[in-house]
Amino acid sequence: MSFRAINEKYLLPASQILMVLGIVALCQPWSLNLHSYGVTIILAGLIGFNITSKIAPERGEETGAATHEGAR
Repeated sequence: MSFRAINEKYLLPASQILMVLGIVALCQPWSLNLHSYGVTIILAGLIGFNITSKIAPERGEETGAATHEGAR
């Protein structure tokens, strides 16, 4: 499994989930420590999302643009 496939399957969704968990941590009323680090968790997820979203997905043979001989 290549890095691009790992990024698309695990890292990109993990950064999105981290942002959502940061919002939940910021809005929950039970733990002051979790509330205190809510913005930090959101920012960590946002930075991770900005990095992982810039990595192009892996291109397979079937997903590439086909060149037709008659189309030239």
